[in-house]
Amino acid sequence: MKRLHRFFQTPEAIAGALILALLVAIALAAPLFPGDPQAIAGPALLPPLQNWSLPLGTDRLGRDVLAELFHGARTSLAVGLAAAAAALLVGAVVGTLAGFAGGLIDEVLMRITDAFQTVPSFLLALAFVSIVGPSLGVVIAAIALGAWTGPARVARAEVLSIRERDYVAGARVIGMHPLEIAFREVLPNALPPVLALSSVIVAAAILTEAALSFLGLGDPNRVTWGGMIAEGRTVLRTAPFLSIVPGIALVLTVLGVYLAGEGVVESTAVRRSLS
Repeated sequence: MKRLHRFFQTPEAIAGALILALLVAIALAAPLFPGDPQAIAGPALLPPLQNWSLPLGTDRLGRDVLAELFHGARTSLAVGLAAAAAALLVGAVVGTLAGFAGGLIDEVLMRITDAFQTVPSFLLALAFVSIVGPSLGVVIAAIALGAWTGPARVARAEVLSIRERDYVAGARVIGMHPLEIAFREVLPNALPPVLALSSVIVAAAILTEAALSFLGLGDPNRVTWGGMIAEGRTVLRTAPFLSIVPGIALVLTVLGVYLAGEGVVESTAVRRSLS
């Protein structure tokens, strides 16, 4: 409770939490939305605020833009959270093994990490989705494939500073298995700095998914904000709202994730300075 109280003492955290709460509410409400985002709801290219049953207008096929926006929020939230969770999991495991084992295992795992870091994460995701084929699971895996290296390096650095502490030596003395020591005693204490990267990874994952969808490599069975922006590009002069509406939603979402992450960092810093 004290950590939560410190979190909400920072203005960045409050703003970020409000934006993310709105995003989550929209994503959860999407299945209850009285309209199919793929169905024809009215005349094509209806401007916003012209029809109260279609407050954000329609796209060039006559589909409800508000319904598409709600369902696009579900996709962005699912991709951001799932890709971040996968990247943090893989990075934490690799970093813990490398830092705790040392020697040849550390060298091999860090050279693999270096190899992944030489390729820009977006290009890696683009190549992976192009080869395997676009689907939600593939997009999540592709984003995580380029995002795990940062958590791995942070986890390794933390493990290197922890592995020689007294309680780790005590665990060795009583005969605990090295893997049990690494993942039960060392990793939990190395996690906080790793988890601090989660907001950056979530924001990057949302942007990457939007960019892939904009290029036509998103899940074709799901409405995405990137796909909405790409479709609106074809009628940008006559109906700019088709790209502006999902663009604003995308910017606000990434801003909310970033602000919430800043709030977590600041509240953690306050806690450490007081301890």
